[in-house]
Amino acid sequence: MKNPFFEEIRGRFGFGCMRLPMSGENVDLDQFQKMVDAFMEAGLNYFDTAHVYIEGQSETALRECLAKRYLRDTFILTNKLSGGCFETEADIRPLFQSQLDACGVEYFDFYLMHAQHAGNFPKYKACRAYETAFALKAEGKIRHVGISFHDKAEVLDQILTEYPEIEAVQIQFNYLDYEDPMVQSRKVYETAVRHGKPVIVMEPVKGGKLTQLPKEAQQCFDALGGGSNASYALRFASGFENMMMVLSGMSTLEQMEENLKVMTPPAPLTDAENKAINQAREIIRRYNLIACTACRYCVDGCPQRIPIPDLFSCQNAVTSRTDEDHEALYAAYTEGKGKASDCIKCGACEESCPQHLPIRNLLQQISFIFE
Repeated sequence: MKNPFFEEIRGRFGFGCMRLPMSGENVDLDQFQKMVDAFMEAGLNYFDTAHVYIEGQSETALRECLAKRYLRDTFILTNKLSGGCFETEADIRPLFQSQLDACGVEYFDFYLMHAQHAGNFPKYKACRAYETAFALKAEGKIRHVGISFHDKAEVLDQILTEYPEIEAVQIQFNYLDYEDPMVQSRKVYETAVRHGKPVIVMEPVKGGKLTQLPKEAQQCFDALGGGSNASYALRFASGFENMMMVLSGMSTLEQMEENLKVMTPPAPLTDAENKAINQAREIIRRYNLIACTACRYCVDGCPQRIPIPDLFSCQNAVTSRTDEDHEALYAAYTEGKGKASDCIKCGACEESCPQHLPIRNLLQQISFIFE
């Protein structure tokens, strides 16, 4: 089934390659290859990566498991221009070529200005990043130029007004963030629609957070007697008219197989399922969990090697009153790495956080609880 927005795309479910199967510190290429094959055999073809994913391993894994094994016109590959990878206009073209080489392709189907927000948009403008991408499109090295976005609706409106040539917008969108005043998923989505831009969904399961719910919220879905927590989240995100693509970051073949059953094609939510989602959303909000999606951008630049998303997971487990041994979990996550109290408050983590979390303050709170 072709995508209604871009004819070359098959279906409306994409493989997000930020959280791949790992063997120690390296991508498990054998398992990833099986996942790629299962995805392609299901009739889908959209893959999403970025130079900063898994410290560059996402790109090279796609080269080995996808580009070397499938004809180029059988898959769609999206890559991104990340703000931490360039400082001047002159840096962009060499970086872009290195991305092509790492992925083993001669062009990208989509190239996105990565994680756009009010703080980094001026840098992209000053370095003529958008203009460079449009020029690369004219040269045939990019087929479509878009953005991924993490900010308020008014910032998106500014970007799309200044650069109407943008062809697609990738946003964080899930049932928990739908009316969140910080993320503004609904308002951001509506802004993209008003500008006539198809929307790509990232974080439909909020980095896996919507698969592990507080017990009271879990009961809302258990009462349905049907699908998994992830299936309800994915179907919620896909149920909006202007959604071109819903991405899911899958790290096991089992996750891939489950999601393919749900998303090829996704069934609309029933009234009972929508009611359960609304109830679960309100319950989760009352717990005031740390809104981390485990993208791990903060970890890459941390001089103290603090596994920040893992420590946030420990804190959320305490808040949710799960049955885990929280202290043992904290000890396991910090073994050989930095603890929360090791934070030197340099702020590098907060500069890279798409969720704009007050990470330094949160780590201080966590150190009081666990140390």
